[in-house]
Amino acid sequence: MIAPPMYFSVAQIDVSPWLPPTVAFGIAFFGAMGGVSGAFLLLPFQVSVLGFTGPAVSATNHLYNVVAIPGGVYRYVRDGRMLWPLAGIVAAGTLPGAVAGVVLRITWLADLRQFRLFVAAVLGYMGLRMVHSLLDDRVPDAGGRLGHLQRVRAGWDGVSFSFGSRDYHAPGLSLWLLSLVVGVVGGIYGIGGGALMAPLLVSFFGLPVHAVAGAALLGTLVTSLGAVVFYQLLAPWYPMLAITPDWALGALFGIGGLAGTYLGARFQRRVPERAIRWLLTAVLLSAAARYLWVAAV
Repeated sequence: MIAPPMYFSVAQIDVSPWLPPTVAFGIAFFGAMGGVSGAFLLLPFQVSVLGFTGPAVSATNHLYNVVAIPGGVYRYVRDGRMLWPLAGIVAAGTLPGAVAGVVLRITWLADLRQFRLFVAAVLGYMGLRMVHSLLDDRVPDAGGRLGHLQRVRAGWDGVSFSFGSRDYHAPGLSLWLLSLVVGVVGGIYGIGGGALMAPLLVSFFGLPVHAVAGAALLGTLVTSLGAVVFYQLLAPWYPMLAITPDWALGALFGIGGLAGTYLGARFQRRVPERAIRWLLTAVLLSAAARYLWVAAV
């Protein structure tokens, strides 16, 4: 027997209760392999399929991250693939950036057409950067052969580590500045920044996704938690605008995402990196084209 639709008061939509966790599970399973929660795909689904628009959809997307990401983070920590210094720098940059992004979302980008154009630009840029990184010889194509992080070192000059018999280094200041910019964009879009951070860590610094996925997820978790709190604090100042998360809808998405991120992180080492990234790239570019078309007509 199919469950009857539920009404979600903030989103003002009727949705079958099985749909949000099912969709979130599939998105999170594949996204977690690349160091992203899948929130960058969940937002277009909410806007275009469910009809949930306005600033509250971004806040709900952040809530999804808060509920879903711990599953993937736990699995990466358990497997010895959590790069803690990198996660700290990412969170230190994306968190203040996300606060600024939230303010921009509820002011300059409250209009749906402007928001769609912004979404198209973000998704298109992410897709093109991922294509660039895939065509770069620095991107390894490995799965189960990879082991644990080794010789991890953090200092004023950045983060260094060894992974899969290779040495890597990323400068600290550049990492923080990039994280700050990503945090602004993520705060606006409602993704926490992980979907941008993971591909940029690969394309800008030549770091392997299998090594940085856990850190990108953890940074996204911290940033989204801060964004949810900030949306809630700002709500009394905008009584005529729904900006707080739809807690029930976000929780349903999060439950499916929690299982998806855990299993995605568990099976990541069995899947070639290029296969993961080409799949995400195709979805990004197709979604960007669709949003650009909808905003233009």
